[in-house]
Amino acid sequence: MVKPIMRDLFFLRQRAEKATEADRQTAIDLLDTLKAHADGCVGMAANMIGVNKAIIAVNMGFMNVAMFNPKIVKRNGKYETEEGCLSLDGVRKCVRYQEIKVEYEDINFKRQRQKYSGWTAQIIQHECDHLNGIII
Repeated sequence: MVKPIMRDLFFLRQRAEKATEADRQTAIDLLDTLKAHADGCVGMAANMIGVNKAIIAVNMGFMNVAMFNPKIVKRNGKYETEEGCLSLDGVRKCVRYQEIKVEYEDINFKRQRQKYSGWTAQIIQHECDHLNGIII
């Protein structure tokens, strides 16, 4: 189900709680909401739809993927860029990394460890910041 976008900065600054299999519907809602905003959004965190759980949805170019409890465990290639956010107005400067390695659980709660680079890595970093209460 498509959910409204959260814009309350107090809520968005909270650190996300660990997601469990009971939160699978939140991931589905997150994927639905990302799809509904595909014209101007490439990733979302659960707190952006008002749920304080560690779940993100990322557009991988060919499909949207949900990640439960993602953790960036390796970073390489620091650079500066500007990003926007559906929960905020305008764009802001931030630091990202060209290559990352992420550990997470997939929609079936199987542990995954993947490397990402470029645009996809940037999206994941932005959404993981949301889970840590970091707003660009």
